[in-house]
Amino acid sequence: MAGGFVVEGGPVTGGYNGRVTAFVVLSCIVAGSGGILFGYDLGISGGVTSMESFLKRFFPDVYQKMREDNKISNYCRFDSQLLMVFTSSLYIAGLIAAFFASKVTRTLGRRASMLIGGTVFLAGSAFGGAAVNVYMLILGRVLLGVGLGFTNQSIPLYLSEMAPPQYRGAINNGFELSISLGILFANVLNYFVQKIHGGWGWRISLSLAALPASFLTIGAIFLPESPSFIIQKGNIEEASNLLQRLRGTPNVQKELDDLIAASNVSRTIKHPFRNILKRKYRPQLVMAILIPFFNQLTGINVINFYAPVMFRTIGLKESASLLSTVVTRIFATTANIIAMVVVDRFGRRFLFIFGGIQMILSQITIGGILFAQLKDHGGMEKEYAYLVIIIMCVFVTGFAWSWGPLTYLVPNEISPLEIRSAAQSIVVAVLFLIAFFIGQTFLAMLCHLKAGTFFLFTGMLLAMTAFIYFLLPETKKVPLEQMEQVWRRHWFWQKIIEEDMNSREMS
Repeated sequence: MAGGFVVEGGPVTGGYNGRVTAFVVLSCIVAGSGGILFGYDLGISGGVTSMESFLKRFFPDVYQKMREDNKISNYCRFDSQLLMVFTSSLYIAGLIAAFFASKVTRTLGRRASMLIGGTVFLAGSAFGGAAVNVYMLILGRVLLGVGLGFTNQSIPLYLSEMAPPQYRGAINNGFELSISLGILFANVLNYFVQKIHGGWGWRISLSLAALPASFLTIGAIFLPESPSFIIQKGNIEEASNLLQRLRGTPNVQKELDDLIAASNVSRTIKHPFRNILKRKYRPQLVMAILIPFFNQLTGINVINFYAPVMFRTIGLKESASLLSTVVTRIFATTANIIAMVVVDRFGRRFLFIFGGIQMILSQITIGGILFAQLKDHGGMEKEYAYLVIIIMCVFVTGFAWSWGPLTYLVPNEISPLEIRSAAQSIVVAVLFLIAFFIGQTFLAMLCHLKAGTFFLFTGMLLAMTAFIYFLLPETKKVPLEQMEQVWRRHWFWQKIIEEDMNSREMS
């Protein structure tokens, strides 16, 4: 195929035995529930920032502009640096925590990172629910960010290592499904608690983050470590017994041998962050940086962070805007489930490209409607407001079966064991860094660029879809320990890898 998009000579196969056992499913449900933490926080933060009682207490300037100042542009009513700090502070904390989590995950295990993340997230939910001033509120957000830095670093890695190769895409996509379910639960909760008389419903929204955190923290105590980590610690017999339970067959020697070989290479690498910069790991480094980078520039966090604010901007009332976020999230959750079913059949590249085209068309349409119908003053006709909601449903569906789940899956599965933890830390750090940037700038960007904001995201989507088309080979059903063969056969990356091998042979 043109461009070398398919591995020449057919797909790489590992000859591994096994099926998806109940033991794998239960382990991955507990671990994947960590995605609910992330999703719940995304949904809650977007919802409470549109609640008038919350704004009046912590962000009175925004409340004043929204309620009483008719001279301010529709696009600028929520433009507040302090409000954006509330949203984005979580992500800068998560970015820093992800690098500490890499060390913990590599030396103490995947479970240890999950336990730390869940515990700190519990503390953050307590501070948020009990907040009496904006400083206490932001401290709670920072603690939530630290917790997410640990869980988002360790859980996708854990899921990839536990799953059979032929079902790795579906199982790893369960993390994105958990994120979507967390957002959906948060949106539904926001819709109902904003109706509470007395204006304290936001406390319920912020404090109930403790529920998924407790489930993960308690569940992680009983989780087994992944076979890769057990072998890394030298317990070959324990790893063999665990693999037999996970795969539902005693015939696991081939997979065990590959894991042992990968672990032996991993032991020679003492500085994974330094080694991932080597030329032979260039494909993995590029993907670990650019896939999460582009993920955030789809515009999805405009929906996650500020969907209720956006719906208020186009003229919907408080209750209707929160209900609209529930509708969009139902579409996204359904698409997540579809992605789990088809990702190992159609492959990663197909979903990336199909979802990218779907989001491009959606952003162009939303931008066009806002440009034509939403001026600086006055509302938008209800028919067009509802059309924007429908197009946003199409947009989140495209993201939910492409860039959403695949951002966590692909960088993990393409990285050899010796740099896998470092690569995942880079993924989380880039996600959180760009999420921080989007969270800190979007409302100001919307104020200045207005409808042009959505055309800017369209340009990003065009660039990232082209990036996948030309530079990402297909990796479905390829065993983790045999992934290097994919890069050796790719039209672009093989040149870089061969040059590295030749230079090492000459030296």
